[in-house]
Amino acid sequence: MNGKNRRILLKSRPVGMPTAANFGAVDVPLLPVADGDVLRRTIYLSVDPYMRGRMSDADSYAAPVNLGDVMCGHTVSEVVESRNPAFRAGDIVAGYDGWQQYAVSNGKDLRKLDPRAAPVSTALGVLGMPGMTAFVGLIDIGQPRAGETVVVSAASGAVGSVVGQLAKARGCRAVGIAGSAEKCRYVVEELGFDACVNYKTDDLVPALQAACPNRIDIDFENVGGAVLAAVLRVLNRGARIPLCGRISEYNDTEDRGGPSLRSLLVNRAMIKGFIVSDHGDRMPAFIQEVAPLVRDRRIKYREDVIDGLDAAPRALIGLFESRNFGKMIVRVSPDPTLA
Repeated sequence: MNGKNRRILLKSRPVGMPTAANFGAVDVPLLPVADGDVLRRTIYLSVDPYMRGRMSDADSYAAPVNLGDVMCGHTVSEVVESRNPAFRAGDIVAGYDGWQQYAVSNGKDLRKLDPRAAPVSTALGVLGMPGMTAFVGLIDIGQPRAGETVVVSAASGAVGSVVGQLAKARGCRAVGIAGSAEKCRYVVEELGFDACVNYKTDDLVPALQAACPNRIDIDFENVGGAVLAAVLRVLNRGARIPLCGRISEYNDTEDRGGPSLRSLLVNRAMIKGFIVSDHGDRMPAFIQEVAPLVRDRRIKYREDVIDGLDAAPRALIGLFESRNFGKMIVRVSPDPTLA
């Protein structure tokens, strides 16, 4: 196949908040497809907070993106040409192709999707890495029991929204923390949480105490900083904290100091960081449990879709400015399953 492949590259490492200047675009020729390889065209590109860590060369759980390389990211793509017997043209696949219009590999990194089972974009959100993160963090680490109170920060986001709905399905009280009145209404009225605290306008500790009359048994932590500090003051004895992220701190250039850990000690609480890529063996159980809930609308989701590969830097920056509402996705090319 002849043609050009547009790519968005990491041009420089950000100091603090990423900017458009940290990225560059380049068009390169498409190479011939070798025996055993699969060429695909990107339909959807996922934009996620972890990408900020990949832009840095600080020590982390995964290698950074090298300067001049394609920015990383999960994708949903259509197979354009295949010289691999496991795939054929027209297949829709999930992969990790990054910020580019086309990609080619031997296919070992691809997962076939069934457009009849769910919209294919959900493989980047509620039925993809964010949904599985919610599942592993809440079920495996939080170990919720009926009647307990589960608090989740960034509750309207791709991970937090699933956490709260899974908690409700387990018979728990679900309390969200979000950054606007509109997001709090969505969390309660659409997703079915019992309550939601607005961290931008509410006095956090009294608001959490009011929303959690029996205090907090599980804090699914996505934000860190002042939000985590407030939650720690409302913990129950034996509380568990699945530590998924700390988005409020990702762009810090100085150590702001952490919350007091006295509450963890006094309440014999457990806090455990986890990376969902360590739990690939849980994917079948996740799909088996969550896919029917999504199909039956017992777990709802929201996608924030922006068009055009060149918009990816703006979409990523928007995550850290709270401009997204739901799972942030870039639509790189038309979705043939919607035709």
